Amino acid sequence: MATSLACSFFFDAEPAGEHGMPAQDACALCAKHFARDSDVFMYKGNTPFCSEDCRDEQMHLDAAYARQAARAAARRQKQFSSGTASGRGHRESREVPVAS
Repeated sequence: MATSLACSFFFDAEPAGEHGMPAQDACALCAKHFARDSDVFMYKGNTPFCSEDCRDEQMHLDAAYARQAARAAARRQKQFSSGTASGRGHRESREVPVAS
């Protein structure tokens, strides 16, 4: 009895559609709706998945995104470093008339 009550609480009491939060009644990857007696596989705190496969797929996608973001950040840092290194030691001077 307590198991069905806890399951009922999980599915019925969660606020649906909070901004930035996945709905707790469907898989965050494939959008398959959960049955009341189905297992829910969680990832990153409160992101639900219908199976270990969907959860693992999301983990791989997140890892690939993180690697891509790290490479992009490294490219930006390299461009910034080479841009400031070439600009060192070069100063432009001009005479500016001063009104007396």
